[in-house]
Amino acid sequence: MSIRVIKTLKRLAAIVLFAPALALSAGAELHLDKAPVSSDPAALQNGAKLFVNYCLSCHSASFARYNTLQQIGLDEQQIRDNLMFTGERVGDLMKIAMRPAESKVWFGVTPPDLTLIARQRASEFGSGADWIYTYLRQFYRDPARPTGWNNVVFGNVGMPHALWELQGQQVAKVTEHEDGTKSIALELATPGKMSVEEYDKTVADLVSFLVWMGEPMADKRKTIGIYVLIFLAGLFVLSYALKKNYWKDIH
Repeated sequence: MSIRVIKTLKRLAAIVLFAPALALSAGAELHLDKAPVSSDPAALQNGAKLFVNYCLSCHSASFARYNTLQQIGLDEQQIRDNLMFTGERVGDLMKIAMRPAESKVWFGVTPPDLTLIARQRASEFGSGADWIYTYLRQFYRDPARPTGWNNVVFGNVGMPHALWELQGQQVAKVTEHEDGTKSIALELATPGKMSVEEYDKTVADLVSFLVWMGEPMADKRKTIGIYVLIFLAGLFVLSYALKKNYWKDIH
C-alpha cells in the first residue's frame, strides 16, 4: 500500500471520527431544564413503580437486582407484590424478555439498558438528570415518524412516548428566524391524565430513581467523603502542632 493511500485513509478516518462532533457544534445549542432530583424514599419508590410499569417492558436494567430496591425502603414482599409480575425472584437482575434483534426491527434500534443511563448522559451533556428530565417532557406528535412521535431533545428518536397518557399529546410550532435557524415550541393539544405540574413531578420521581439506580451508594459515598475531609482537617491541625513543637527550639 502506497504512502499516499495510507494518508488518504487516515484523513477519511479522521472525518468519520469527528463528523458527529462537528455536526453537534453546528446545530443549535441544546437547552436542558434543571431536574429536581430527590433522594426522598417516597420519590424513589414512586420512580421505581414508574420505571417497572412504563420502561421495563422495553428497556432492561441488567446491572441492577430487584433486591437492591430494599435500599429505598421497600421490603421483599412489597417488591414481589408491586414490582415483579412475571415470576422473577427477588435476587434476579432486572432483565426483559424482548430479544434485541426483534426490538431493533420494531424500533429501528435496540432500546438501551437504563441502569447507567443517567451517568452516560452526564458524560455527554454534563448532567444526565437534566437531559432525561427534559427529554421525557419534550415529546410531540409527528405523523412523519414511524411511531407517530418525535422529540425536541432527541430528534427523530425511535422511542414512542411511553408516558403520553399521563402527559397528553403535544404539537410542535416551528418558528424560522432571520438568521436561518429554527426553533420549536411545544403546545399541549390534548390534555393527559395529569396536569402539567403533576406530570413534571412524576417525571422528576422517575429521573430521581434512574439517577439512584446508576449509583445506589452515592449518598453514602458523599457522607463518607465529608467524614474523611473532617478527619484530614483534624489530622492537619495535629500535624502542624507537632511540627511546631519539634522545631520550636530551632526557630
